Amino acid sequence: MSATPPVRVRIAPSPTGFFHVGNARTAIFNWLFARAHGGAFVWRVEDTDRSRFVAEALDDQRAALDWLGITPDEGPFTGGAFGPYMQSERIDRYRERVDALIAGGKAYRCFCTPERLDEVRRARELGKLKGRYDRHCRNLSADEVAAKRAEGGRHTVRLAMPLAGTRTLDDVLRGEIAFDLAELDDPIILKSDGWPTYHLAVVVDDEAMAITHVLRADEWIPSAPIHLMLYESFGWTPPVYCHVPLVLAPDGKGKLSKRHGGAEVRDYRAAGYLPEALFNYLALLGWAFSGDEEIFTPEQAAARFELGDIKVSPAAWNPDKLLWMNGHYIRSLAPDDLAARLVPFLADAGIEATAAEVLALVPLIQERITTLLEVVPLVDFFWATRITPEVVDLVPNKLAPADVAANLRRTAEALATVVHWTAEELEEELRALSEALGVKAGPLFQPVRVAVTGKKIAPPLFETLALVGKDKVIERLTAAATLLEGGAG
Repeated sequence: MSATPPVRVRIAPSPTGFFHVGNARTAIFNWLFARAHGGAFVWRVEDTDRSRFVAEALDDQRAALDWLGITPDEGPFTGGAFGPYMQSERIDRYRERVDALIAGGKAYRCFCTPERLDEVRRARELGKLKGRYDRHCRNLSADEVAAKRAEGGRHTVRLAMPLAGTRTLDDVLRGEIAFDLAELDDPIILKSDGWPTYHLAVVVDDEAMAITHVLRADEWIPSAPIHLMLYESFGWTPPVYCHVPLVLAPDGKGKLSKRHGGAEVRDYRAAGYLPEALFNYLALLGWAFSGDEEIFTPEQAAARFELGDIKVSPAAWNPDKLLWMNGHYIRSLAPDDLAARLVPFLADAGIEATAAEVLALVPLIQERITTLLEVVPLVDFFWATRITPEVVDLVPNKLAPADVAANLRRTAEALATVVHWTAEELEEELRALSEALGVKAGPLFQPVRVAVTGKKIAPPLFETLALVGKDKVIERLTAAATLLEGGAG
């Protein structure tokens, strides 16, 4: 009895766009399965669609995988024993395989022009005939093929599919799925420009790279009989297939796309989501960790991951749940870790804050943010050279601007006497002032908050005043009072 080969799985996204969260979820399932079985996780780049190739997409894929912590064991930037991992560097291999299929009568050259193919398609649709192509070139003689090639006519190569019978896909999640071959066309496997189609390249590469399991989206199920026929035509054993459900839009209608507001991994990274949170959330889309447990590490997930536990029904994207999960992960970070992650978001907003400065703010904001990006409007006033609050925000209901201005000046005078400038001493001083003025804490403190921060909602007042600093606080209180006095006059 031969030994079971080591698990080898792959992701093979086409670099025609930026890395979609659906691709990321499939990548995570593949990575988890590889880790669960001590196998290899391979990244292959299927870049044979040259008309839609996006150069930046390759770097985006790499950045997304690295950020999510699912760095491939083999790939275009990692290397490996089964390279090259760019399909554009494997063209000769595909053409060799096609020549072998033609020589064995398993494939044939098709000289039909695009115009003829359009006419045939329309005629077959009108006649309600199965398929889009009439197999016109399938039975050309060797002499006819040679003559057409001598004329220099462009041609494709098609796989000669059986005209009848069935082929069955044995899927891990869905069991046996039978396909009626009479319903299928002879698919193009080599384009007229000499480049392979997806169908040919994916089968040749999976075999050459010793892929044992193919985990991919269930939208590829209709392609399965073509792939199975290619394996049969080459005399190869197909891998184990597991078609995972799609990620649906929040309303459950249709595939999640960019129009739903964030469908690419880079969108969530830029919006301040943590990679730990996005990994955790994506792993739960169609798979359950254990009972009601929803928070787990990649290592914990890998220890429990099995293909049979993936749900067949598609999962709808839930932005509220992802936001909740992200907030949970932010609150669980060590303060210095959170500070380090916040610094780049502040820098992008033009705030050159040091990690030490941000670390001092973490106790004020860690429980108040659900994304890293939310830190910017919450703390930008700390670095502002000037605060210009709205008059309407400075004046609480039922108070006159002149009275608020007077209270702000009295507050500035009182705070000028504070020696140690700690949150505790500031609170003691301001509460004493509230009692001395006969003004409730709310109507007194709210104008102070707005004067110092420019916002009605900001981090805790006394801690904020302590960190802003004595000189800046007094300067901003005085400026706000002057603003109100000018408006009142």
